[in-house]
Amino acid sequence: MHRMKRVFFAALLIGAVSLPSRAAAQTATVTPGPCVPGVLPSGALSLICTPSDGWNGELIVFAHGYVPVTQSLGFYNLTLADGTLLPAVAQSLGYAFATTSYRQNGLAILEGVDDVRQLVTAFGSARRVHVIGVSEGGLVATLLAERSSDLFASAVAACAPVAGLKAQVATFGDFRVLFDYFFPGIVPGSAIDVPPAVIATFFSVYVPKITAAIQSNPARALELMRVAKAPFDPANPSTIVQTTINRLFYNVFGTGDAAAKLGGNPFGNRFRLYFGSTNDFRLNLLVQRFTASPAALAALEQYETTGDLRIPLVAPHTTGDEVVPFAHELIYLTRLDRSGRGRFLPLPIFRYGHCNFTRDELLGAFLLAASRP
Repeated sequence: MHRMKRVFFAALLIGAVSLPSRAAAQTATVTPGPCVPGVLPSGALSLICTPSDGWNGELIVFAHGYVPVTQSLGFYNLTLADGTLLPAVAQSLGYAFATTSYRQNGLAILEGVDDVRQLVTAFGSARRVHVIGVSEGGLVATLLAERSSDLFASAVAACAPVAGLKAQVATFGDFRVLFDYFFPGIVPGSAIDVPPAVIATFFSVYVPKITAAIQSNPARALELMRVAKAPFDPANPSTIVQTTINRLFYNVFGTGDAAAKLGGNPFGNRFRLYFGSTNDFRLNLLVQRFTASPAALAALEQYETTGDLRIPLVAPHTTGDEVVPFAHELIYLTRLDRSGRGRFLPLPIFRYGHCNFTRDELLGAFLLAASRP
């Protein structure tokens, strides 16, 4: 942990020094070009933006985060919280920018890996190519860093499940069974079986019910957070509601889709013990239990990371991420030890919220990755 703190503060120092100087060197000479839409061989949509003047010969490829199957294909996560457009930032620094919708929504990690490769081919020649991914797209970027290091010079996996999909399935499944234990009857169905009506009316019907249940019993809500090891901001109690809704969102919208694509239910807690309640014996006796499908568990292996890196991978992540736990970075560090490679730099951002970064934090992470040997 002390080593991680030293790395973090060194990274901040490097980012603070390099970001203004490199940005200033580019913005005076670059003329952004138009963004051209297209279609990849897989059927995924593409968007390619190249400066009309001052291009440095390098390309940034962006992998977006999770999009429910209920939404249409499109270009997601391109606008930061302050309104900054990623294609504009990339071009202002002299880079070409490209992104893809992926060929499908929902669980699309392996497809995203292949579609990003197709996107690089569609772009054509570039002196160096860098991949940046957020959330689910961060796992896409990590897998590309491990499996396609011949295509990329660096990778950034922001707020991402870099340890793989199995840990993330457990995060959402465990939270759902614990929520159903502490607040029974609020959301119909179960951790592995979500009725279509819940999906269709989640925001209009069930978000208000969840909010009311949490607000009416704050002690029980704190117990849920403690047992689930779910982060919230103690200075802002409303973040307990936000954490609950965000974790349940992924269970509600992702469960059926994941089971269909993985060949069965991937969540199992048959022998898991939960701790931190006022009565752990009762909790473990009565909490719902499920067994994962062997076919789904076998399919999940394709989504696991190894730590075998040949290019730099930088991973900015808020320590209070309520959707993707920061523990993913700690797990990934142990895999580096087994692989014998050390081109991974976790960047903890001490803040609550999923992908809750500033523009300069993301830019600093990219410049750290792109400038590392």
